[in-house]
Amino acid sequence: MKDLRNRVQLIGNLGMDPEVMSFENDRKLAKFSVATSQSYLNNKGERVKDTQWHNVIAWGKLAEITEKFLKKGTEVALEGKLVYRQYEKEGQTRYTTEIVLNDFLLFSKKQKE
Repeated sequence: MKDLRNRVQLIGNLGMDPEVMSFENDRKLAKFSVATSQSYLNNKGERVKDTQWHNVIAWGKLAEITEKFLKKGTEVALEGKLVYRQYEKEGQTRYTTEIVLNDFLLFSKKQKE
């Protein structure tokens, strides 16, 4: 059960191609966003679609793999952990939540006949 302490799993679509940065010692960082959507009926009986955006980062070999295989619009299942951090920008403290990627599964698109 210890692996459940900080674990998130999502299925969604990439909102952008991974943005990959290289650092010293050939270490790489990939950043991308994933959209998850669900729909429900509101009080008036109307179908409403709710989309949430999630920021994802991947380090090292996993960053290289995401750069190679993931593209905007790709449907993917991912697993990672939540990380909250703060940084300074233009004199203001900003807060962000990210998913640090541990693993992902790429869904193949159905081929048209």
